[in-house]
Amino acid sequence: MFFLQQLINGLTQGMIYALMAIGFSVIYGVVGLVSFVHGEVIMLGAFTGFFMISFLGTNLLFALIVGFIVTWILGMVVDSLAYRPFKDAPREIPLIMTIGLSIFLRSLTQVILGTQQRVIPSIFEGKYFVIGDIRITYIQIIIAVIVIGLSLALQQFLYRTRTGLSLRAVSMDKDAAALVGVNVSKTIRTGYSLGCALGGVSGVLLGIYYNSVHPVMGASASMKAFASTVFGGLTSIPGAAIGGIVLGIAENLGVGYLHSGFRDIIAFVIIIAILLIRPSGIMGRKEAGK
Repeated sequence: MFFLQQLINGLTQGMIYALMAIGFSVIYGVVGLVSFVHGEVIMLGAFTGFFMISFLGTNLLFALIVGFIVTWILGMVVDSLAYRPFKDAPREIPLIMTIGLSIFLRSLTQVILGTQQRVIPSIFEGKYFVIGDIRITYIQIIIAVIVIGLSLALQQFLYRTRTGLSLRAVSMDKDAAALVGVNVSKTIRTGYSLGCALGGVSGVLLGIYYNSVHPVMGASASMKAFASTVFGGLTSIPGAAIGGIVLGIAENLGVGYLHSGFRDIIAFVIIIAILLIRPSGIMGRKEAGK
C-alpha cells in the first residue's frame, strides 16, 4: 500500500509538473527558444495565489483566475523585452535576456517580499477520504480536475479556434504562416503569454499543494518543467504532459524508497538519459536540417 500511496502522491505532483511543462512547450513552440524566465513566472504565480488566499481571503477559483491574468500580462512584458526587439538578432541574445530577466525578477522579489518562506493557509484543512489504506486528499482531487480541465480546454483552443490554428502554424513554420496571412509577431506574443499564464496557474497549484511559497522556488520549478519537456519532446504538448507525470511519479518513488536527497537528482538523470537515447524526446518531432 505504501507503493500505491506514493503513486497517488506522484500523480498529483506530476500533474502540476505537467502543467508547468505544457506552458514551457507552448512557449518553445511559438518562439523556437527555451525560456529561462519560466521558473520565475511560476514563482510569481505562486505568490499571486498566496496573496489572494492569505490576505484577501478569496477562494481557490478566484486565485487561479487572478494568477492566470497576472502571469499572462507578465508574459506580454517578457515578450516585449526579451524577444520582440531581438527577433532578427542572433538566437543567443534573447536567451541571455531571459536569463537576465530571471535573475532580475528573483532578486526583485527577494528585495520586496524578503527571503523567508511564506505559508499559505490550508484551503480544505487537511480533509481527505480513505480507500483501503490509501489516503486521497481533497486538494489532490481538485488539482487533478483543474489540470485535466485546462489541458482539454487548451486542446480545444488549439484545434478549434482561429488563434489556436495560427499558433500551430507559427510553431511549424513562421515564414509559411506569414505567407498565408498570419500575424506572426502577434501570434508569438499570444503564445508566449498563454504559456506564461499556464505556468502561473501551475505556480498557484504548487503553492497550495505544499502550503508554502518562497522567492527562489522558481529555480527548482524551471528545472522540473525543462526536464519534463525534454522527456516528452520540446515541440510536443502531450509529450510534455507525459514527461511531467513521469517525473512526478519517479520523484515520489525515489524519495519514498531511496532518500529525499534524490528528489532533484532524478530530474537531471531524466534529462541526461533522454538526451543520450532520444534527443528529440519520446514524442518530439525531429527538425530537418538542424
